[in-house]
Amino acid sequence: MRILNETEPKEVMRYFEDICSIPHGSGNTGMIADYCERFAAEHSLECMRDEHNNVIIKKPASDPELAGETVIIQGHLDMVCAKEPGVDIDLESEGLRLKTDGEYIWADGTTLGGDDGIAVAMALAVLASDGISHPNLECVFTTDEEVGMLGASALDTENISGRMLLNIDSEEEGIFTVSCAGGAVLTAVLPITRYGSDKNESGKRYTVRIEGLTGGHSGTEIDKGRENACVMLGRLLADLDARAEYALVSVNGGEKDNAIPRCAEAEIETRDLSGFEAAVAELAGEYKLRYGCAEPKLAIELRGCDACEMPMYSACKAAVIRLLTGLPNGVKRMSPDIRDLVETSDNIGILETNGESVTVTVSVRSSDEDEKAALLGEIAMAVTSAGGEYSVSGEYPAWEYKKESRLRDAAAEVYVKQYGSQPVISAIHAGLECGIFCGKLPELDCISFGPNILDIHTPQERLDIGSTARVYDFLKELLGRLG
Repeated sequence: MRILNETEPKEVMRYFEDICSIPHGSGNTGMIADYCERFAAEHSLECMRDEHNNVIIKKPASDPELAGETVIIQGHLDMVCAKEPGVDIDLESEGLRLKTDGEYIWADGTTLGGDDGIAVAMALAVLASDGISHPNLECVFTTDEEVGMLGASALDTENISGRMLLNIDSEEEGIFTVSCAGGAVLTAVLPITRYGSDKNESGKRYTVRIEGLTGGHSGTEIDKGRENACVMLGRLLADLDARAEYALVSVNGGEKDNAIPRCAEAEIETRDLSGFEAAVAELAGEYKLRYGCAEPKLAIELRGCDACEMPMYSACKAAVIRLLTGLPNGVKRMSPDIRDLVETSDNIGILETNGESVTVTVSVRSSDEDEKAALLGEIAMAVTSAGGEYSVSGEYPAWEYKKESRLRDAAAEVYVKQYGSQPVISAIHAGLECGIFCGKLPELDCISFGPNILDIHTPQERLDIGSTARVYDFLKELLGRLG
């Protein structure tokens, strides 16, 4: 049963409801790509599909006088699939159960996939219409954006001729995103040598654990003054080394390279039981005073394990401390072009001890390619100075801010005409597909915009109906202006 037949804009909601009826989670985009191909065939439009299920549909200009330009409308086919506990639905094989109250649209007990199904729906509505003035169109629908922008990274852009791109993958009406960070992951490996003491005296093994930090996304929240548990652990080990004798067995912390670590811990052996316990207690109090304003839930706990009759072990304590305290972390440089925007940063995201090595994974971001390269070089120098080796992977380009942009200017003029106020020109310190496209098409001019979508990636996700109608009107007017 269709529930959006009377919801405006009807031409958009028709396709959005179709999309919601088709399973299309990340990694499961075959059926939605089939749907796009059928749509193109039904409307006699040129269509291309690759092995990654990326789909490109082309439509000639509505008028020969507008055929001098080609504009790309871009969104992604996949959605984040999440559901409330106990909800009886298989998102791999079943469509969503839509609900509406006339103001919002949501899915019963699951994510909605307005990110980014509404972009695809708007593009299909434009392609299907005979009454919209537009230049040549190339509608590019990518896959697996939510799990690393894999479709855009794999897309062959040889068949794309447009040099203006409208990315409909933002979730706040009235905000035009015009720049995003590029990134890379640097993995450092520090070999460790374990050796025993000449004295086979009994000792004790402890776990020193830092927890309760706020954490957050290493892009959008790197400038919020939140402490990094892995970095703090390095400082704590250095401070302990000045107050008590101990051998370092292992260090571990963090879960993802793009998340600010909330907790970290070190496994330690010592024979100086009273001195070591007193030093940890003193430092726990000092750290609470030093970092408590920014991290009110910070806790440093000492957990004792069984007594050790084996010789003490060392994990090259000095080298580990030198690495953790020497690596840059956090905001490196603010943007000179956009106020309050972080241009360059890094995040020590994962710390692991595996066998005979300590591995540190660092996420680097920058909206300036030269600055990104410089920071990677600085991190590499810190790694090699500590005696480690490194590799760089997962590089993706920045979408650099254009001081002059015909597309941005045209979009702002249309926005002012429609809304009576200026749009917010914004940039984000995280990756967007626009960065991938700009890396492949250096002359590309982009903006990203979209309707209000609340609580994306959660079962509480809601699409604002009125906002969707206004943004679709904006899209149609902008297409006419760009011809």
